[in-house]
Amino acid sequence: MCSRYFLDADGNVIAYTFNVPVHDRIRKRFNIAPTQEAPVIRVNEAGGREVALLRWGLLPSWSKDPAPGKRMINARSESAAEKPYFRNAFRSRRCVVPATGFFEWKGEPGHKQPYAITAADQPLFAFAGLWESWHDKSKPDAPALETFTILTTEPNEAVAAIHDRMPVILPAGRVQDWLAAPPAAAQALLAPYAGPVAIRAIAKRVGNPRNDSPDVLDDA
Repeated sequence: MCSRYFLDADGNVIAYTFNVPVHDRIRKRFNIAPTQEAPVIRVNEAGGREVALLRWGLLPSWSKDPAPGKRMINARSESAAEKPYFRNAFRSRRCVVPATGFFEWKGEPGHKQPYAITAADQPLFAFAGLWESWHDKSKPDAPALETFTILTTEPNEAVAAIHDRMPVILPAGRVQDWLAAPPAAAQALLAPYAGPVAIRAIAKRVGNPRNDSPDVLDDA
C-alpha cells in the first residue's frame, strides 16, 4: 500500500523531466495524503502530454457515490486490468504520478516508525497510475471531478523489510510506454522496482497530513 508520498521538486524540473508545460499551481509537497490534489502526467486529446492536478483516490465514472470513503487510493497491479473498478482506466486512462519518494511505517500500533523511501538512481521518478473523470448527473453544469490512483506491487528486497507492498516505480525511460502501450505491454511494466532504493527513519511528524513542510523529512 502507498498512503503518503512526497514531491519536493520544482515545477520547472517536473516539466523538463516529463516533457510537459510548466504548471503554475505546482509547488513542492512534503506529505501528500489521500483526497488531496497532486500533479499527474497524462495524454491529452491531441495525443501529447499534459500535467494536471487531480484528487488522490479513484472514483469511477459510473459511481453514484462521490463520498471520499468510496475512493481507492491504490490499485493492485496484479488484478487492476480485470477489476471492474479499474479496468476501463487501465485500458485508456493511464497516467504517471511524479514523486521524489514515499513513506511506509513499521512496528506495533501506536509505536510505528515512519520511513522515507527514495530511488537512489532517480531523484525524480514516476509511479504508474490510473485516472478517471466523474460527473454529478444531478448537477450537469458542474465541472468534472478528476481523480487518480497509484498502482502497487510486491516489494523489492529492500522495501520488503518495511512493508509487504510498494508503489510501482517505472524504470527511467519507460514513461511513454506506460502511457501509450497496449494493455498487455503496459502490464509487463508493473514489477517491483529493480533499481537501488534508500530507506531512512524519519520524525513522526509525517503521521499528521497537515504537516507539509521540509522538516517532515528530518531524520528520526
